[in-house]
Amino acid sequence: MTTFFQQIVDGLTTGVIYAAIALSLVLVYRTSRLVNFAQAEMATLGGFLAWQLSDWGVPFPLAIALAVAASFALGATMERTVVRPLHEAHNELALFVISLGILVVLINVEAWIWGYQVKAVPLVIDGPAVSIGSVLVSRQKLVIVAVAIVIAALLFVLFQRTRFGLAMRAAADNQPSARLLGLPVNATMTLSWGIAAAIGTLMAILVAPQQFLQPGMLLPVLLYAVAAATLGGIDSPVGAVIGGLIVGVVENLAGTYVPGIGQDFKSAVAFLIIMGVLLVRPQGLLGSKSVVRV
Repeated sequence: MTTFFQQIVDGLTTGVIYAAIALSLVLVYRTSRLVNFAQAEMATLGGFLAWQLSDWGVPFPLAIALAVAASFALGATMERTVVRPLHEAHNELALFVISLGILVVLINVEAWIWGYQVKAVPLVIDGPAVSIGSVLVSRQKLVIVAVAIVIAALLFVLFQRTRFGLAMRAAADNQPSARLLGLPVNATMTLSWGIAAAIGTLMAILVAPQQFLQPGMLLPVLLYAVAAATLGGIDSPVGAVIGGLIVGVVENLAGTYVPGIGQDFKSAVAFLIIMGVLLVRPQGLLGSKSVVRV
């Protein structure tokens, strides 16, 4: 029983990472109708910036803050200069190709500047694992969980308690109507991209000590995050969080308890379960259903 609860907790802590990246994907999709496959590499670039600043002698907390701020600026600039013209032209295929192109370019830029040698990123907090009953959790994972909770709470306040958040929700639901009402649709798109990039960078820095910082570090995580966002509902922030936790727990339990699966095939089990759910409910668990007037 102890092992079972340990696997549940390990799955939840991993699922928190998937949920945070999935949340950033949902933020972008709600405003741009684009699944940004470059999200993971934008986050990894921010991780490299934090590592470089730290290597130059900048205190690590300040390096994290500067990297997150730079990532916010990069995400906002990318939306304004690259994504918006294609979005206004309603060229969805070009948007998809652009996101893949940015992914490839960023991987090569990172390799050109820093190489493929793994970089050692310091832990935010070190020390022995914390015992919660019979379950052990590393201090770094507890920090990741705490940061993810704070991010979710801040986004809730932004969406539900501010006028700009209301404008973001209105633009996500119906952009043409929001524009007619005079809401700042373009600003909401820019802000969403900036926030998504900042969230991704913060999570990349926190998971880098375990994942090992190198180009393409978060690509496996991106696949799980896309699955989590799809499972929960690609336009639902709450669904992204729930989907991430489900994926984390399912893959962990499958790898431990399903005979013949093991650690190498556990990801396939998680995706098979998600595919089964989507066959029954294509919009995901909490996603909105599309209605077309004929």
